[in-house]
Amino acid sequence: MRAVKVYPEAWPLHSPFVIARGARSEAGVVVVELEQEGIKGVGECTPYPRYGESEASVLAQISALLPQLERGITRAELQTLLPAGAARNAIDSAMWDWQARRDGQSLWQLTATMMPDEVMMAQTVSIDGPEAMAASALALWENGARLLKIKLDDHLLTERLMAIRSAVPQALLIVDANESWKSEGLAARCQLLADIGVAMLEQPLPAHDDAALENFIHPLPICADESCHTRDSLSALVNRYEMVNIKLDKTGGLTEALALAAEASAAGFTIMLGCMLCTSRAINAALPLAPLARFVDLDGPTWLAADVEPALRFSSGRIDLTAAS
Repeated sequence: MRAVKVYPEAWPLHSPFVIARGARSEAGVVVVELEQEGIKGVGECTPYPRYGESEASVLAQISALLPQLERGITRAELQTLLPAGAARNAIDSAMWDWQARRDGQSLWQLTATMMPDEVMMAQTVSIDGPEAMAASALALWENGARLLKIKLDDHLLTERLMAIRSAVPQALLIVDANESWKSEGLAARCQLLADIGVAMLEQPLPAHDDAALENFIHPLPICADESCHTRDSLSALVNRYEMVNIKLDKTGGLTEALALAAEASAAGFTIMLGCMLCTSRAINAALPLAPLARFVDLDGPTWLAADVEPALRFSSGRIDLTAAS
């Protein structure tokens, strides 16, 4: 029999995290522990209201599966018992972690992925006034970050972007609108981004408005985030997006994420790797995907006032993996 524990945690942020959908002051996560043969595996997920998830709904999903989990179902069986989403991710991640500990291997070894010494990643500039966002971008740049992810809503686009570009003229910028824009005026906004050297635009329109991107001519790549969850999403993204943002909380864990990455790449999509607000536990589970990605956006734990122990070694714009080698 397998022992199972599931419980919520709240991790305060050191400063508010503001996107088009609202502000957050803490990261609420759900943790799953699986123990068998004296070995414990741990997984974490972040329920996301945008996808109809809450702490209560995720706890209920996992609790309903307790008999099967205690019996010892496999990762393959899990894929058919729960839909893609945060609940499945927490369990899937715990299963991977348990297997790695049992076999005395790392996730890198289990997935046959070469582990780099470090992972270069984006640092997020959350929504604020133009001057404040420019100051945040400059502080990140001065601390070593070279890729900045700029969160935007539907207001002050030009003012915010021009202030940021003036503050960090050499930074590589990507922009995330979190579904807050409309199709009217999108071409002009894409041209503005291209003119100031933005490298990619993420999810400008609501997912249900993706048809507006059909054969839409644009001067920079557009990445699907809210529009891409699993391999089933891909066919609808062709001729609309060039890139897909893979997050374990959307795919329902590393198992589907690896399959999605392979199928997306084969279909010609470039990969972005993202995360929710989370601890290092969640980032550890996603790391084997990092070498496959053009952009890595795994800075969730850097927003926490304190991280889980043991924590990954984050610095501005990178994760140092040398201690894990």
